[in-house]
Amino acid sequence: MATLLRTLLASVVALASLGAITQQVRDGGVTDTEIRIGNLMPYSGALEIFGQIGKAEAAYFEMINERGGLNGRKIRFMSYDDLSDASNAMDLTRILVETDNVLLMFGSFGTPGNLAVRKYLNERQVPQLFVASGDQDLGDPSVYPWTMGWQPSYREEGRIYANYIQAFYPGKKIVALWENDQFGRELFKGLVQGLGDVAHNIRVDIAYDVDDQHLDGHISILKQSGAEVFVFAGVPENAAKVIRAAAEHGWRPVFVLNQMASSIETVLKPAGTENATGVITAAFLKDASDPAWREEQGAWHSFLDKYTKAGGKDDAAAVYGYAAAETMVQVLKQCGNDLSRENVMKQAAALRDYQASALLPGIKINTGRFRPVEQLRLLQFDGRSWQPIGDVLDTAFTGSSGK
Repeated sequence: MATLLRTLLASVVALASLGAITQQVRDGGVTDTEIRIGNLMPYSGALEIFGQIGKAEAAYFEMINERGGLNGRKIRFMSYDDLSDASNAMDLTRILVETDNVLLMFGSFGTPGNLAVRKYLNERQVPQLFVASGDQDLGDPSVYPWTMGWQPSYREEGRIYANYIQAFYPGKKIVALWENDQFGRELFKGLVQGLGDVAHNIRVDIAYDVDDQHLDGHISILKQSGAEVFVFAGVPENAAKVIRAAAEHGWRPVFVLNQMASSIETVLKPAGTENATGVITAAFLKDASDPAWREEQGAWHSFLDKYTKAGGKDDAAAVYGYAAAETMVQVLKQCGNDLSRENVMKQAAALRDYQASALLPGIKINTGRFRPVEQLRLLQFDGRSWQPIGDVLDTAFTGSSGK
């Protein structure tokens, strides 16, 4: 517990947005000069790479504060390190709600931790907004009206890959390598459900742990199956290893890569762009390292400077954190001076065709169903840039309510 408290204190000092004038906090984490927002991130441990999202969000809020904040109020972003351990989520969330008196929880990373605190936050009517998880159970207002997801669900992403494979590679043998956690299971389940009657075309699937040291051996087994289509679901570091290993084994299947691990800078370049050419993904955010968006990157300079100074180093996390924080700020703007928790939820559920600047063209946010982003776009890497395949896909057509 002492280690946890030291880590917690370090996170607060490093990541709480600067410039807020401290005074006694009124009900719900709002004063005349500040808005308190709580967050949990894996800044250390096995999932440390995703802590970069929290650093990006802190940088975005700091940028907003330097521009005057929101109606004269600065955002105080209180982000704690859960040490990549979901069992810490409840204790840290209680501290944020009962001691730090935050207005809301925003963008906390991971499915297990968010599920663990969902009942507590809903009972206390504390907004749990735009959670950084693609689990479809984190967006059911009929049961949990104070919890809202943000990104497309993992299962819907898997179904889109299934639909793509059936449309372009009917009857081909398929293999899958998926991370053995809730994320990986959900994406693989979506793939199987999407394939339906032809799911038997999946000849081999291997579940692996995030720190698995035998990825090369898994690739050898999958290659021996004679499969022509390979679906991967995992973290960026492992995605790069797998792409490179497949090339080293002389295996060039149709390679489908989950969107969370599709950054040109942090995945495809380390894997070797010659090895990654032809890789397919389904994305909803722009890739900051894609030359297609080079002309737009000028607006990022102030943000990226703050992000890198805070230890940020992942372009994909920067885009994700920027877009999520931008959406949160839009909700707070719509609240005006009524920053009650009830109005925060009302405004969060009232976004209609909102075009966050980091979303791919044609993809918009609508929160009426508590699933803000329900669109993805299939992309293929040409060795330099992501090229769109067809139109924007509405994930609702896949029957996302099914269990």
